[in-house]
Amino acid sequence: MKDIFIIGSKGIPAKYGGFETFVECLTNMQTTKEINYHVACMADENSEFEYNNVRCFNVKVPKTGSSKAVLYDIYALQKTIRYIKEKEIQHAIVYILACRIGPFIKKYKVQLKALGAKLYLNPDGHEWKRSKWSYPIRKYWKISERQMVKHADLLICDSKGIESYIENEYSSFNPISTFISYGANISTSSIQDNNSKLLNWQSENSIIPNNYYLIVGRFVPENNYEIIIREYMNSNTDKDLVIITNVERNKFYKKLLRKTKFDKDNRIKFVGTVYDQELLKKIREQAYGYFHGHEVGGTNPSLLEALASTKLNLLLDVNFNREVGEDAALYFNKEYGDLSNKINEADSMTKSQIEELGNKAKERIKEDYSWEKIVFEYEKLFLKNK
Repeated sequence: MKDIFIIGSKGIPAKYGGFETFVECLTNMQTTKEINYHVACMADENSEFEYNNVRCFNVKVPKTGSSKAVLYDIYALQKTIRYIKEKEIQHAIVYILACRIGPFIKKYKVQLKALGAKLYLNPDGHEWKRSKWSYPIRKYWKISERQMVKHADLLICDSKGIESYIENEYSSFNPISTFISYGANISTSSIQDNNSKLLNWQSENSIIPNNYYLIVGRFVPENNYEIIIREYMNSNTDKDLVIITNVERNKFYKKLLRKTKFDKDNRIKFVGTVYDQELLKKIREQAYGYFHGHEVGGTNPSLLEALASTKLNLLLDVNFNREVGEDAALYFNKEYGDLSNKINEADSMTKSQIEELGNKAKERIKEDYSWEKIVFEYEKLFLKNK
């Protein structure tokens, strides 16, 4: 029996983002009885509960702003070490998601080693590049990443591009790494075309099925909203650009508005967020095309979801996106006029051309990114040398 402790997600049941969905699928789709999962969950109190037939332990964390996530990981790791010691667990694996606690990890690695436990790490993407962080925080992320990589026994990268970056950037540490991607499922939305929730959403936003391009993602500069909106406005398409994001009237929004004047183009529609996953899947399915402008590292969940649901996908031409999309998508760069020309070309594609891309996209998910495959690979890795 192998005990696996997972730290770094906000916990399950999944209510948030990628790491939470990963832990949900890993535990819910477990195929072997030879693994005991222990999942840390951020909470307002300390307790334990069972979910997906695994042990979940709540970790109470004070509300300390941006440092809350760091404290959460440290407290979860402290509780894990105590539990391993008290239960005299042999050969445990502690799997930490993201590189938040690098400056503090050395002493905990010593404790884990004394208990015969291994430290595994998912380094996530290039968090230190994200513009939402101030310079000091970005510097902290980079230092933290370095220390986490240095002390990890194994790095599990969800992107071959990230794995290559880790091996090159930290070659002096001789890091041991492996690649296991993030996952997605091929399934049709349970929402029908005449569903009242769907019809209300379409009516409120004046949206016609199959007559819009779509963006889904966080409202941050590194997702290249400026380039996509600028190029869209310069294109000849008569379709809408529907943007599902947590838009805030902040500095970025004001700068975007000033530079593109998107409010003068009635094709550009910021429609807020959609948290209903079945509704969001239906919106993806009814889109004529999907834009993916993300460029900050890793296998992005929203890209996998787009490939699983939308036939025509236009991706920013960076290695992370090429790795996932291969020949199942179209690619654009940041040069003036490139994307607008791609949009014009996409508008003139035949139904059979779009169907062909859609079929290729779904095959990419089935062959390399299905949750069944991802869960199998993790279980095989965790049980290796048990």
